Amino acid sequence: MELYMALAIGVLFSVGVYMILSRSLLRVILGTSLLTHGVHLLLLTMSRLKTGAAPLLGEEASSYVDPLPQALILTSIVISFGVTSFFFVLAYKGYQKLGTDSMDQLGEEDHE
Repeated sequence: MELYMALAIGVLFSVGVYMILSRSLLRVILGTSLLTHGVHLLLLTMSRLKTGAAPLLGEEASSYVDPLPQALILTSIVISFGVTSFFFVLAYKGYQKLGTDSMDQLGEEDHE
């Protein structure tokens, strides 16, 4: 199972880096979103894919699952959702004001 997770992480990282290196601002934002999803899978895989009972049910279970990686990933998902939505709003306002989302045109022209 870890091999499939490693392949999925590699695909997410490679597609995310490819999109970040493009010239469109929306692709850069989507690339950072894919990178964060890759990091979430990486954290989950590094904590080992374990099976067991929830740690709050009692002492009758033989093995427990560590809840810390899931809590970190959930917190990271909420933060990345907020940052991604903020980036989308900034890109939309920039497109309304400047009329383009190309990184080359944004850097060349003087928009004052």
